[in-house]
Amino acid sequence: MSAHDRRLLAWAYLSKVVLGSCPPLAQLISAVGPEDAARAVRERDLSSFLDRRTSARAHLDTAARDLDLVEALGGRLVTPDDEEWPRWRLLAFDGLGAGRDDAGPLALWVLGQRRIDDLTARAIGIVGTRAATGYGEHVTAELAGDLAVEGWTIVSGAAFGIDGAAHRAALGVGGLTVAVLACGVDRAYPAGHGRLLQQIAGTGAVISEYPPGTTPARYRFLARNRLVAGLSDGVVVVEAGWRSGARNTASWARRLGRPVLAVPGPVTSAASTGCHRMIREGEARLVASAKDVVEEAGPMGVDGEQDGVSLARDLDALSGESLQVYDALPGSGSRGTRELSVESGVPIARVRALLPVLELDGFVGSDETGWFRR
Repeated sequence: MSAHDRRLLAWAYLSKVVLGSCPPLAQLISAVGPEDAARAVRERDLSSFLDRRTSARAHLDTAARDLDLVEALGGRLVTPDDEEWPRWRLLAFDGLGAGRDDAGPLALWVLGQRRIDDLTARAIGIVGTRAATGYGEHVTAELAGDLAVEGWTIVSGAAFGIDGAAHRAALGVGGLTVAVLACGVDRAYPAGHGRLLQQIAGTGAVISEYPPGTTPARYRFLARNRLVAGLSDGVVVVEAGWRSGARNTASWARRLGRPVLAVPGPVTSAASTGCHRMIREGEARLVASAKDVVEEAGPMGVDGEQDGVSLARDLDALSGESLQVYDALPGSGSRGTRELSVESGVPIARVRALLPVLELDGFVGSDETGWFRR
């Protein structure tokens, strides 16, 4: 690597050291920059907490090799310094809490030539069980294919079953799809999806917050789920068992203020018990077509039909703290963030995180007087 790449080398080194998100390190980088942060980690010139978090891997500096490897695969490391960083999407993680699991990614390793912010500007996450039935794969293909034709990027986790069906359907209609991995992008996981991942990278993107060489692990799949939710306008669960990774993704979507949608299945199907439970308990809205999905997760305020897919959206797409903040806005006029916090009962840090997301989704606007309903 050339000398002018020292900043990127620092990012790659830090990504290797923490293997995932690390809010205290992200704060240090924001304060002093990645190069000084990398120096502090190497020299262990850190707070006691951050030193404990980084000391076990601080000696591992394979940054140049990792960057060379990803570049040889046709990829790159995307950091918050870059214009393509999906900052609007990831804003929803701000204010969730101080825990590692509540934070956005430190950086993203990417295979594919398209910009990440463009790919995720209009995206739907589709997830479900690995043990998909013929019914589940059929419904997934219909939903993903129709949405991809309408210009929506399909985001999923590249697993067997529903994930793979969603990716293949998007590719089959010439659409865009993004695979989020729980391992390094240099690893095809599952191995049986090696060719599929190559196809995804060819037109869309394969993404991971983990550097090359990182192996899959259970907690990394759970961490991966938050990125599938965070990079999407909403999450559709097609088939899911009573306890499943798909329901974990749906839980993340709710925390991040994203609509959660579920497809009903036969009442006798064990593969759909999780979907039925989410619908019954009000955790998800029932959807049966791409039109339903767009009505719930698409842009608000556009009337009419486009090729049979409605572009309208109503307030039922909002839930939890997002709905509390929206309801705290006056029917006319505007309110500041502190007033909204008091009125809604939502902590002010969380209000500040949710408002840009609501604005991006078309629910609210802002001017010099504060925030108002659209």
